[in-house]
Amino acid sequence: MPTSLARVQTAEASRYLQQLCRHWSHKFPVESTPEFGTVPFGEDRVCTFEAEPDALLMRIRTTDPAGLTRLENVVSDHLTRFAFRESLGEITWSRAA
Repeated sequence: MPTSLARVQTAEASRYLQQLCRHWSHKFPVESTPEFGTVPFGEDRVCTFEAEPDALLMRIRTTDPAGLTRLENVVSDHLTRFAFRESLGEITWSRAA
């Protein structure tokens, strides 16, 4: 399953993880703790978040390679909006098969 991973430097990783999971819990059956979250965007699309002390790790998996780019953009845009108080810089995704 195609996978994309991004690591965003921030001291507020747990806070952003919880905000993102809370936001998407209105539409999807989200599972989360302050350190880890899973958002199933559909039958074949899932995003996981992991809070480290200095970074937020985000991993997207989907069977649809074209949908991977769309989900990268959706997740990045939401994180950028929630993190408006700090400059996260460019969010760079790396892909693995």
